[in-house]
Amino acid sequence: MSSLDEPIDRPTGKHRDEGSRSATEAALFEAFGGVRGMVETTVPGLVFVAVFTVKRDIHTAAIAALALSLVLGVARLVRKDTLKHAFSGVFGVAFGAVFAMMSGDAKNFYLPGMLYTLGLAIAYIVTAVLGCPLLGLILGPVFKENLSWRTRNPGRKKAYTKASWAWGLILLAKSAILFPLYWWGDATQLGWVKVALGIPPMLLSVYLTWIFLAKAPPPIDVFAEMEAAEAAEREAKAAEGAAAEDKVTP
Repeated sequence: MSSLDEPIDRPTGKHRDEGSRSATEAALFEAFGGVRGMVETTVPGLVFVAVFTVKRDIHTAAIAALALSLVLGVARLVRKDTLKHAFSGVFGVAFGAVFAMMSGDAKNFYLPGMLYTLGLAIAYIVTAVLGCPLLGLILGPVFKENLSWRTRNPGRKKAYTKASWAWGLILLAKSAILFPLYWWGDATQLGWVKVALGIPPMLLSVYLTWIFLAKAPPPIDVFAEMEAAEAAEREAKAAEGAAAEDKVTP
């Protein structure tokens, strides 16, 4: 079929690519909370290290960071944002605050998040090696493709694998900087470096993911396929019923 034979409302070429990239960008922002989510995960740590630097008191710094995190979480709930984004930051800060106050070591405020980052980096790399990249599992439902990319869309599987490698290596590099500071540096040094490494690695990871997925084939909308199959089944049953009525009608 030539391009003249295609329906005129079907996006092709440049317009199709632009539409795919726009959809990819929107889905990534939804999945990772956007720039606002990145800021919200960084600011409580900034407050902790700032207050601790001035007051040298773990409890005051931890309570200030937790209070700010709670305010940010409530603000998301008021705006009716996704609950995942509203509570994930609160739980992370609360865990770090409790750990720091119980241990009496300000550096432990950052340890849970550092361990989470390291574990996530390993998960990205291991799943990419095993052929089931973690990023595909995370973004599949967002793009309404679920796991169709594994068997039906090899181009997207390749893109998810590349993106998972990127996330894994970037987070490993971040961990390689932070853990030596945790072992041999002081709480103030660790805190300021962790704040500095909060947003840039995340932005780089999201940007590389966007590049890989924007160049990949579009996702297969399995939800639309299921709806179409159900509609076809209903039409077939209706046609069968109509045919049966025609046979019994004299």
